[in-house]
Amino acid sequence: MTSEWTFAPLEQCLDALIDYRGKTPEKTSSGIPLITAKIIKGGRVGKPTEFIATANYDSWMRRGIPKPGDVVLTVEAPLGEVAQLGPEKIALAQRVVTLRGKEGVLDNSYLLYLLQTEEMQEQLKSRATGTTVLGIKQSELRKVQLSLPPINQQKVAAQTLKALDDRIALLRETNTTLQAIAQALFKSWFVDFDPVHAKAEGLEPEGIDAATAELFPDGFEESELGLVPRGWSFGTLADLANLNPESWTARNRPEIVAYIDLANAKENVIAEITKYPFEDAPSRARRVLRDGDTIVGTVRPGNRSFAFIAKADANLTASTGFAVLRPTHVEGTEFVYLSATSDASIDYLTHIADGGAYPAVRPDVVSSLKSILPDSNVLRVFHDTAAPIFKKIAGNQQQAEALTQLRDTLLPRLISGQLRLPEAETTIENLLSEAV
Repeated sequence: MTSEWTFAPLEQCLDALIDYRGKTPEKTSSGIPLITAKIIKGGRVGKPTEFIATANYDSWMRRGIPKPGDVVLTVEAPLGEVAQLGPEKIALAQRVVTLRGKEGVLDNSYLLYLLQTEEMQEQLKSRATGTTVLGIKQSELRKVQLSLPPINQQKVAAQTLKALDDRIALLRETNTTLQAIAQALFKSWFVDFDPVHAKAEGLEPEGIDAATAELFPDGFEESELGLVPRGWSFGTLADLANLNPESWTARNRPEIVAYIDLANAKENVIAEITKYPFEDAPSRARRVLRDGDTIVGTVRPGNRSFAFIAKADANLTASTGFAVLRPTHVEGTEFVYLSATSDASIDYLTHIADGGAYPAVRPDVVSSLKSILPDSNVLRVFHDTAAPIFKKIAGNQQQAEALTQLRDTLLPRLISGQLRLPEAETTIENLLSEAV
């Protein structure tokens, strides 16, 4: 750190601080996305789930309009999550403030990373109040002390870290596309029965070769649950997978568990795996996971806490808040996951969940979900088609995790000036060259 660095409270480094605490917007099912504290996590803004009417935007946003590049910070429940706004028009909810750096003094992107450092997080907590829920008043937030290098150094450091974040985002977007491809194929074959309908009409099924088309029947027959492709039947996921097949016990357990909590798996993205000595792990860390398992959250299933397990650590362990489905045959691996986590399945689990503040279903309700039971040859071909997709998803997820760890390692050293930028760039380039 050199004499060129400046030290000042946050309020002296800002052009704007926009705070909508004390106001509650009228929410709608569509319109302008509302940025709430619960969707700001891990340096990113997640998918908005709440909106305000477009006609109400000007009357609601009277305290200030966010601009692209502004940093949003959660000030309560949780405290200290940050993200940077893109070009989309958004509205701000309570418990979120917008920060805009002063031109030539504080670069917005640098601020984004600065606020993620341990030092800044500790400052926020030390100025916060509350017992069960920490929150920071605007007056205290303004006093948070910043250590800032010259603006050009800020921009270069932020650009270096952003290169990692951009690659992580690209890998995640690619995985979203890959998953959508697998879901579309599953829906076509096993929900809409497109190949069967085509053959019944004397047409060649689209998108599959002649050998695969030959495996599908050319008509339907009645069943208790309605029409089903001839030779197929309806059953449940229990016909294709075992429920919670393994659990750690006091006598049979590893020294260390790699634990997935219910809150850390969402829509096939496992955000965090925490390693504990078994005796120090949460009491819910009991479900043993293997490659090919599907995990589905049974508490608040509407949160969509589910994932497909691939390249599992030998001691990978899930919370008992998950139902674990292990396919009885490898050919059913991807089918079980896509059936258990389809919109129809998750919507059904959400609808029947009960229990007040924490609505839940029993694990056996997940394994009892209704499912088409295709011909085994069709199931085998689907596995051969879908398995490479899920292998690619798993590989991308591993690369994203490696890049995230690298970013988290470099962040405090770059922000503090302890690491020379050429050294950081060489390290990043070497790892990025291995990424897709």
